[in-house]
Amino acid sequence: MSIQGLGTQYGRAGRPLRVTVNHIELKKYSEAGIFQYDVDIQPENGQFKKLPEAQFMRSVFDQCMRIHRSSRLGGVHLVYDARKIAVAPKRVCGSTETLRLEVAYTENGRASKFVVQIREAAVIDTSVLTRFIHGDSSTDIADIQPALNALDLAFGSVAHQDMVGFGRSFFTRAQSLPIAGGLELWRGFSLSVRPGIERLFLNVNTAVTVFYTPGQLLETLSSALNVRKAEDLRGKTGRDDIREMGAYLRGLVLFLRHRGISGKRKFTVKGITSTALDRESFEWEDPANPGHAETITVAEYYRRRYNISLKYPFLPGLVGRRNAIFPIELCEVAENQHYRGSLNDRQTAEMVRFACQGPSDNRNRISDALRQLNFAGSPVISSFGLSLASDMAQVESRVLPAPTVTYGRGSRQPSLSPANGAWNMRDKCVSSPGVPLEHWAVLVLARRSELPDSRVQSFITTLVNTCNQTGYQIKSTRPPIMYGNLSGDISREMRRACDAIRLPPGKAPQLLLVVLQSTNSHVYQTVKNCAYTRLGIQTQCMQSKHMQRPNPQYCANLCLKINTKLGGTNQSLTPSHLQKLLRSKPTLFLGCDVTHPGPGEVNKPSIASVVGSTDFMGLRYSATLIQLPSRQELVGKLQEAIVRHLKLFYKHTKAKPHHILFYRDGVSETQFAQVRDRELIEIQRACSSIEADYKPQITFLAVLKRHNTRFFPMPRDADRSGNCVPGTVIDRSITMPSLFDFYLFSHAAIQGTSRPTHYFVLHNDPKFTADEIQMLTYHLCFTYAICTRSVSLVPPVYYAHRVADRARCHLVDMGVGFEEATSTSSGYYGGPGTTTSRATEDPNRATKIIKTHELLDESMYFM
Repeated sequence: MSIQGLGTQYGRAGRPLRVTVNHIELKKYSEAGIFQYDVDIQPENGQFKKLPEAQFMRSVFDQCMRIHRSSRLGGVHLVYDARKIAVAPKRVCGSTETLRLEVAYTENGRASKFVVQIREAAVIDTSVLTRFIHGDSSTDIADIQPALNALDLAFGSVAHQDMVGFGRSFFTRAQSLPIAGGLELWRGFSLSVRPGIERLFLNVNTAVTVFYTPGQLLETLSSALNVRKAEDLRGKTGRDDIREMGAYLRGLVLFLRHRGISGKRKFTVKGITSTALDRESFEWEDPANPGHAETITVAEYYRRRYNISLKYPFLPGLVGRRNAIFPIELCEVAENQHYRGSLNDRQTAEMVRFACQGPSDNRNRISDALRQLNFAGSPVISSFGLSLASDMAQVESRVLPAPTVTYGRGSRQPSLSPANGAWNMRDKCVSSPGVPLEHWAVLVLARRSELPDSRVQSFITTLVNTCNQTGYQIKSTRPPIMYGNLSGDISREMRRACDAIRLPPGKAPQLLLVVLQSTNSHVYQTVKNCAYTRLGIQTQCMQSKHMQRPNPQYCANLCLKINTKLGGTNQSLTPSHLQKLLRSKPTLFLGCDVTHPGPGEVNKPSIASVVGSTDFMGLRYSATLIQLPSRQELVGKLQEAIVRHLKLFYKHTKAKPHHILFYRDGVSETQFAQVRDRELIEIQRACSSIEADYKPQITFLAVLKRHNTRFFPMPRDADRSGNCVPGTVIDRSITMPSLFDFYLFSHAAIQGTSRPTHYFVLHNDPKFTADEIQMLTYHLCFTYAICTRSVSLVPPVYYAHRVADRARCHLVDMGVGFEEATSTSSGYYGGPGTTTSRATEDPNRATKIIKTHELLDESMYFM
């Protein structure tokens, strides 16, 4: 089913403004069609067992084009995706003909011959772009994707001439920044052609990514393992250290240089040996003594075969093609290698600082990139019939009014209209207090010498006073303070702290305040896992540094979290205003997100999180976690989850929802129709399974945060950071033709260039107008429970994000898809056949609801 049915809708509410967008209009493009070709590149004698890296394939293809373009291709420009596809503005061979081209290519002093075969695969209709941007309801996003991909290839081919490209993003080492871990940050930009209203645009945005630092591998590895010199790696040869090395090096392309090999020999790391080179042995036949095989260590082999005495034989070896083993000290990291692993906290902070650019800097970098690329002077771009405007486009926007935010009794200022999306808790009380806190304890996972009892109690006193002043009551002002062993069994320490709470019969502990010495994610996940799955107790974690000098503002933030976890609400919209936006219909707010494993994490499941409101105001939520097969986008067991949330809404409100408002994150534009059709049916089935004739109205919105569209306001209209002010909405010119979509700035940027959220209304039973759905979505962003700011995502989706993030805590110690990176069958770390050590059946192929402890199941434990 197409998603084109709702039609473009424009809002009128708000103050009109013009903003600049990082889109450059395509003034001209050809409708004559683009020819798509299958490309097969193989060695002259033989075949590739595995397709080489993209950079190599592109180099061979470009060399072929330089040799044969004028003679065999009639001067036609082909642009290549470095895998299997090329496109051209004209036909280069007969529709049934295979063009066979030979080329010699030299890399690192070694010459090889290749055969490039080109065969026509399709003729891409570019006129469909014109029909789509003019609102032809018979065309869909999927119909224009081949043409957009072809144009992206054409523009990207210009960037590839001087930059390193991955997909639609291109980077240069100029102005790079070395960071910890043998890595460096590169700047670049992304290019993609986007449809707008009656126009096509080229979207250009700045980008930052991570590369391995080229050079001696020993230096890179020393940096990665945080040692000062290579000799210190002697203390990094334990099982966990070697596993860490294997994860860091796997897939890395290295050069090998030593006597007996001419030039540079290149290989890709498959894994790392489980033992040191002076103990790793194999059968070897000495060329000087043919017919006689002997067992020899790798270190001894290099001494006898190449007269090389290894300086670091205590290190493991690198496993390459055919399980050949190479010493780390003889290897160099090749240039231009993208790092796809995860970053630690320090590296992430460095990347954020490097990437953070204000709007004016961001805009200038985009302009500089366009000048550098000089599309107007490119023969490739002109051959495809493409022409760009000289400047970024300007579009109409509107600034929606902020809502009135209300607080509880006892507030000196019970209601306010926030300016610039922010306010504070001064002289305010929470809207509704949660259950008073009586049965709680403090667990300090830090040294008593660094954080003595008196300092902990001083902080508790400040926290208690702040909470009581804010309207949330803490009755027990001197809870038990327990010190735990950070390197011991944290679950046992948590139980010990809970046992110290004096409980009346039939009562359970309410809260454990856990003081952590650092932001160690493993400790945090272990604490949450024990709370969520075994103890069934609310936990509030904090860093020990905040206890040193009690800060009332920090305590107020903790109060908001504790009150939310124990059943309270902190702020709300005016009930009459919200009911007007909802047309006085009891509404179940739902948020859904699907998160996938990181790059290289092939054995981990995907996780879907669904949150649903349990009150009329959309302030209280419960959560459902669903484990999905790895990288599955559609949410299995959604019907079961929706039934649960419908029942919980009825349990707490004594009313059935007349309207369901479903915000769905984690979906790309090409998946809209598939996800909407499947999940809309799941919601409808959930309703009918409760009562056959129960058919509430449904509004279904897709939410996109990861996009490359940025807006730059005029200086007089900007906030203090130079960004668009909260409430700015754009629903014209650069939005999708025939679709009901809009960009919304619902937050004030703290740093960098603000990114709006892109909302698509995919189903609209109540027939909300653009003004109604935009205003409702914006005003909901002021109700996020633990923040005195309007947030960038509508709260149901924000909560779904938090639940998905907490999912990794549920999965700790469950044996669910955590890659062990060892293999007994391969004999080295990180080789093929890596498995988990637990569970004979792959648990990541199962779709199942992940249970939370029954004492937490209906609470906002995830805040």
